[in-house]
Amino acid sequence: MKNLKYLVLGVLFGLILTKSEVISWWRIQEMFRFQSFHLYGIIGSAILVGMLSLQLIKRNHVKSLNGETITLADKKYNHGTWIGGIIFGLGWALTGACPGPLFAQLGSGVASAAVLILAALAGTWTYSALREKLPH
Repeated sequence: MKNLKYLVLGVLFGLILTKSEVISWWRIQEMFRFQSFHLYGIIGSAILVGMLSLQLIKRNHVKSLNGETITLADKKYNHGTWIGGIIFGLGWALTGACPGPLFAQLGSGVASAAVLILAALAGTWTYSALREKLPH
């Protein structure tokens, strides 16, 4: 029962992704072919909301849902960031999905999303197994 709030937020997030057509393979392909501004506008809006939210969290010392103080640690640049970004972008372009909307795609009836979820889990497991050997 204590995790119900996370389930509700996840369902709400999935509905928003579905209604905004973020989970649409066609919309994603339009973006990568520079044929539509739709996803660029959504991603740009998300970046602005994220920036504003982080500033509010820092200034107001906002606490998490568990009541813990949210701390934001500074991160150093490393080459693994752009290498991982290229791999992520290629996977996104080839499959038409990034990890966020996979469950929304599966819930909306895209059966092939199950394969992508398994592939994402395999990639996560592989990263955790190789993490110490990768540039950080």
